Amino acid sequence: MAKRYSSTHSPRQSGDQAPRSPARAESFAGKKRTKAGGRVNLMFFVAIPLAIRAFQGTPSELAQNLLAFGLLILAAWLTREGVIAHEAYDARKTARKPAIPRKILASVALALGLGLAGFSGAASLMNVAVFMMAGVVLHLFVFGPDPLRDKGLEGVDSFQQDRVTKAVDQAEAHLQNMKREVLRAGDRRLTERVEQFGATARTMFRTIEDDPRDLTGARKFLGVYLQGARDTTAKFADLYARNGNADVRADYEALLDDLELNFAAQTEKMLLDDRTDMDIEIKVLRDRLRREGLSASGE
Repeated sequence: MAKRYSSTHSPRQSGDQAPRSPARAESFAGKKRTKAGGRVNLMFFVAIPLAIRAFQGTPSELAQNLLAFGLLILAAWLTREGVIAHEAYDARKTARKPAIPRKILASVALALGLGLAGFSGAASLMNVAVFMMAGVVLHLFVFGPDPLRDKGLEGVDSFQQDRVTKAVDQAEAHLQNMKREVLRAGDRRLTERVEQFGATARTMFRTIEDDPRDLTGARKFLGVYLQGARDTTAKFADLYARNGNADVRADYEALLDDLELNFAAQTEKMLLDDRTDMDIEIKVLRDRLRREGLSASGE
């Protein structure tokens, strides 16, 4: 059966007028926000009183309070990194568990920091133990543990899945670099535009994770095209930050439109190819059932 191609999102030929992406008009109000803020950032501020108290006591109290301060800051940092890693895990249909359980380690660092803070405050051993236990329980209750097992990898060729994971991780890094670079342009709407393109690209990533066979046809998109987009974004940010040229901005937005349309077209093509493969499998199986006289239709 011949492969089907959709004309709705077909890549634009050279010389055509740049179409505007229909997603441009969508609001970002419903965009999922990261949890790596708010309560996580509050943990950094909670440690500040220990730094102040450190310089109001004896040298031994200074050392204890500074060490406790350092442990609480470490716990806050590990929590933030753990939340980010957990969100990346949740966003994927197939994912390996984080190599380092950052949130669990953060709860341990928090307990040790609270314990040292209690000792420096001349609290009893019982009170120190209560502080430490409360810190662990509250941290795990608020932020939860890290993912402790792989997701969606049952029955999947580990070699193929490792190839996909490596390619997607590299592509994610290119998208993150694009976002960092465009921030230098100082234009919020452009930052949102890059995030919008990132969402389209990630739809392709999820499609490839669902069927690793799609990686072969998408390698240029995950590597060459995203790397080129990253480099172009860096050059655009340098130029636009200096002179704010409207023509330069228009050219860059047109590039994002082209990228988004082509990524969407390639994703749709992969989905259609997957459907074609399924149709072929169904036809082959039904033909075999028919030959063996097991067809429900009695044909």
